[in-house]
Amino acid sequence: MSDFNEFDQQGSVPSRDAGSIISHAFEMYKGIFLYAIVAMIIYLVGGFLIQTISGFNSASFAEEIRDAGGDFTDFSYWNAPGFSTYLTLSGLLNILLAPLYVGLIFIVNKFNTKNTIEFSDLFVGYRQNFVNILVYSLLSGIISTISMWLCFIPFFFVFPLLMLGYPILLFENASATEALGKSYNIAKENYGTFLGATFLGLLISFAGIILCGIGIIVTAPFIMVVMYSLYCAFLGKPRQILYKQ
Repeated sequence: MSDFNEFDQQGSVPSRDAGSIISHAFEMYKGIFLYAIVAMIIYLVGGFLIQTISGFNSASFAEEIRDAGGDFTDFSYWNAPGFSTYLTLSGLLNILLAPLYVGLIFIVNKFNTKNTIEFSDLFVGYRQNFVNILVYSLLSGIISTISMWLCFIPFFFVFPLLMLGYPILLFENASATEALGKSYNIAKENYGTFLGATFLGLLISFAGIILCGIGIIVTAPFIMVVMYSLYCAFLGKPRQILYKQ
């Protein structure tokens, strides 16, 4: 397992209210958005490869949904060519890319503490606590998927409870179940703030689709930075960590 050194360092911490947390996340994101774009490009390339392998055409699928005109009584998602394979591979891709999201949080912390950022920092999650990151991604993915299936709306109330998981895995080297439990307990005790910050963070993250489709590459990773800002607000500024090669 990789080792981390720690020492006192500068870094900002937001107040425990949704507005301060989002403002803090926005300031952090302005400094690391190029790395966030790289992470999104990697994700999109992976998604393109999955469509190629599965034979699923998302563009024609979306067109069929539009043509249905709101009448989905005879519309079968699962009968779409390659759809089930696409869903399976997409889930696997999200799990395998989870360490990349952790790496983005690592970069945010280095920016906040005014340390030199290296491109390899984006992949630190593949070297540190890798297995637990994958397990947590699987568990949180199952929880999020179930909440989405329940008319989707419950997702917005469940997701705030998962917001601290990835930062805890990184900064505290916790197990997947420890990260899940600690994130749930802290968010439950401060649910109003977590709900507000998460909702605003998701709104900004999805703004790229609403304003300009391709803009999702720029905005989508914002929610990962909100996770970092929430961690700072409720657990204090993370210890400055330096990865040993």
